[in-house]
Amino acid sequence: MGGDPLRITVLGSATPYPRPGNPCSGYLVEGGGVRVWVDAGSGALGELQRYAGLGEVDAVWISHLHADHSADLLTAYYGLLYADIRRDAPLPLYGPPGTADRLAGFLTNGPERSPVEAAFAVEELYDGHEVRIGGLGLRSRAVEHGGMPAFGLRIEDGEGRRIAYSGDCEPCPALTELACECELFVCEADGEGPGHHSAGQAGCTATEAGVGRLVVTHVGPGTEPAAAVERAAGTFAGEVAYAAPGRVFAVTRRSRTPERTTPSPASSR
Repeated sequence: MGGDPLRITVLGSATPYPRPGNPCSGYLVEGGGVRVWVDAGSGALGELQRYAGLGEVDAVWISHLHADHSADLLTAYYGLLYADIRRDAPLPLYGPPGTADRLAGFLTNGPERSPVEAAFAVEELYDGHEVRIGGLGLRSRAVEHGGMPAFGLRIEDGEGRRIAYSGDCEPCPALTELACECELFVCEADGEGPGHHSAGQAGCTATEAGVGRLVVTHVGPGTEPAAAVERAAGTFAGEVAYAAPGRVFAVTRRSRTPERTTPSPASSR
């Protein structure tokens, strides 16, 4: 399993609501013999099925409980319990504290609580949470997103290839640590302000972390993707791309570059 390629497919990257041809945040990570659905924003479930059905996904990981990152868990619940999907056990779901009760609050329509746990095996995230799914290791860190529980993610396969994902957050040491020396860093660029990165700040975090490639995602509606890439490239010297829906980013092992130095936060922001 460790020899499988590590890759991430963009299911959607729109914010704060889906656009024609672009659902809200959702990604499919494949490697180590498994598939992990990362974030389940509005419309992401439909796009997921271009690549894998719910019966073929090994786990779901949710960064935070805003609807543009988690709303399609509601329709996934119905699919898992009442449609043509067959699984031997509930689908593992890793999400912020309160995930199961939040889902039940939406799904319950009578005096009895909806059986969320019959569809999902929910495990709550905490700062430093680690889990192994097949040949992939997942590590989560608490990040800054306006005071609500929110997490960034680092995924590593058996060959040492690494992907980091910001979720939604402002620049913070925990995210820089997660992304440190990763081959690929997927970072939101919703706009400068509390709880978010601007595109330029995404480039700064990528530089501080010493990543190989930067993918800007969750670009705010007031910024064109090409402009976000250009602004991120102004603060990051490596390759920068935009998380266009349907795009696949393969991760290859890179050699450490001895001459590269990682600037301090004060020198890069």
